Amino acid sequence: MLHDRVLVRPDAESAERMSGSGIVIPATASVGRRLVWGTAVSIGQYVRQVEVGDRVLFDPEDRAEVELAGVDYVLLRERDVHGVADPAVGGERTGLYL
Repeated sequence: MLHDRVLVRPDAESAERMSGSGIVIPATASVGRRLVWGTAVSIGQYVRQVEVGDRVLFDPEDRAEVELAGVDYVLLRERDVHGVADPAVGGERTGLYL
């Protein structure tokens, strides 16, 4: 990866979703702007906030898709990443910080 680029493998759950009542919502359904999660698999040399293996939150409309060895990936700039999930922590802490 070059410069500030992040290569992300989107989670499988980002394609289809299930409502609270169990109704499957296809990826083609028209809904409001919804962010999706993915895993960073490669980063450029100038990326400072994301590390390989981090779960990142991004807008599926601000992306460039690429297929490598039969697997679909998303290529993002670091500034297009909206958040990085905190790794799971011990039982007494939630892992959520304000």
